[in-house]
This record gives sequence, structure tokens and C-alpha cells, in this order.
Amino acid sequence: MEESGETDPVVVPESLLARYRKFSLYNSPYPAHDRACAVDLYPESNAGVSPVAGEVLDTRTVGCPAREYAVDHDHLIVIDTGDHLVRVLHVDPAVEAGDEVAVGDALGELVRSGFFGRWVDNHVHLEFREHGRNPYRASGSIPLVVDAAVTPLAWDGTGTVLETGPSHAVLDTPTRPENGDGTIDADAAGFTAIAADDGRPLDGGLTHYSGGGVPGIRTSRRDAPPTVSLLGTTVGTRVGRHVDWADVDVLANGERITGLSLFVAGADARAGVKLVTRPEAGDPAFAVGDEVTVSIVPSDDPVRLG
Repeated sequence: MEESGETDPVVVPESLLARYRKFSLYNSPYPAHDRACAVDLYPESNAGVSPVAGEVLDTRTVGCPAREYAVDHDHLIVIDTGDHLVRVLHVDPAVEAGDEVAVGDALGELVRSGFFGRWVDNHVHLEFREHGRNPYRASGSIPLVVDAAVTPLAWDGTGTVLETGPSHAVLDTPTRPENGDGTIDADAAGFTAIAADDGRPLDGGLTHYSGGGVPGIRTSRRDAPPTVSLLGTTVGTRVGRHVDWADVDVLANGERITGLSLFVAGADARAGVKLVTRPEAGDPAFAVGDEVTVSIVPSDDPVRLG
């Protein structure tokens, strides 16, 4: 493994990840994501189901940043799996201490938390912690690796807007390669993510969060160069699986936007890029059907939200 320290990383199995339409280790300003010590799991519905089996030890309501589009409180569910203590966030609990849950059991409804950016979809936040460690502190969880091959998809920076929201636009590119008969190529039928210029998949908020990474223990190459580039521009420096973003701006049709929301798409999910466009920051707005060309340029004053 590429992690340092006395505790071995927790391996998140492919069978769990396949239950969700997408996942991300790095696309968050929350401290647990800094070194892949948490994973966000995005389901198809707003049902918060358990990603682990074990005994519920506690549930707590916690405060979160005040946002006009979100609730003013969040929730923590602590589960003892036998091997670890697990922290689950962003689910309004319908369980209580002493309940036994299996993988896929209902924990409650997902909440639209003030910890999210407006462009972030509802999701289950998952962390693992050693027994004896305080499960209520924001830090102290074990690094994670995902036991899944993540196919990198090349992208030339262009695309057509398929979906918009108050602070985002989703492009129809990149797409999974197809066979001549229109079926998806078998090599890209599983998990996919946007490829850096050297062919590694990328995950994270580029560059509105401080860093990102290379997801998947079977896609992190030890011999890869330390610099990471996208669309012909150096966007960060790699240390193991982790990438510290460089000072760059993301431009859409020549105008600066907040950034790119990068993630790992599941087998049945679209891999298209999500542009983060905050109107309060003066970002341009896009409409469905707009043609967009994205470029990345060095910056003396990059957007940093966390």
C-alpha cells in the first residue's frame, strides 16, 4: 500500500461500491477527505441505507453551516462492525442504539446538509475508526482504499450541457467507449472517472478544494510521475494516491468558473463532467444544449473553498 503509519488502510469492497451510482474519496472540503479517510456514496434515491453490518452504538444530531438551500443540522450514526467503529453522516436516523443492521438495511432518509456545496447531491458519508478512538471527533479515521478497477476516460474539454442547476451544469462528455454495435466496451463497463493527461483517473473538486486523488488500488501506479496535468496544464503534484492541486483557474468558454466536480461513476451512471458555477461568485450560467469548451490556466488567485 502507499499509505504511511501504523494502521493499515480499510479496503472498501467493489460489492459495496456497486450499490451506488457514483462515489468519491476526495470531492469534499470535510477534513476526513483530506487523505482519503472517508468516502461519499451517492445512491439512486434519497433512502439512506447502511453500507455496513453491525450494531448501532449511538445517534447524534450535530450542527452544520447555515445554508439557504440546506437544513441547519446534520446527523451522525455510529455503528460497531466488530472490526471497526463506523461513522455515517447525512442520514436522519430511523434507528437507535442497540439496533442490528445489515448491509442495505434502512438507516433513515438522507438530509440536505449545510456541509454540502449547493452543487453536491445527497449522499452517505462513510468513515472507519479503530475501537478506542473517539467516534465523535471530526478527525481520527483510517485511510481507505477502494477495491475496484477504475477505468480512466479521456476527455478533450468539450461537451454539450445535459443538465443544469442553481450552481452546476453537467456535460455529456466524456462517454464510455462503445463497440461497433453500440454496446459499451467491456473494458469501460464498470467504474469510470475522467483521465488525467497521463491516463490516471482523477477524483476531487478541481481546484475549489485543496486536493484530490487517484481512486482505486488497481489504478494507482507507483511509477507515475509526480506532476499531474489535465487538458495540457499542470493541475497538481502527486504524493502516492493523493494530489495537491496547483494554482490554476478552470475556464468554460473563456470565463472563469468555480471548478470541476470529479468523481467515480458506477456501471449504470453517466460519466459526464460537472461544472461548478456559483452565480454569487460571478460565474457564467449555462443552459441545456449549450456547447462548452473547458480549459485550465495558471492563476495568481485560484478559487479555494476548502
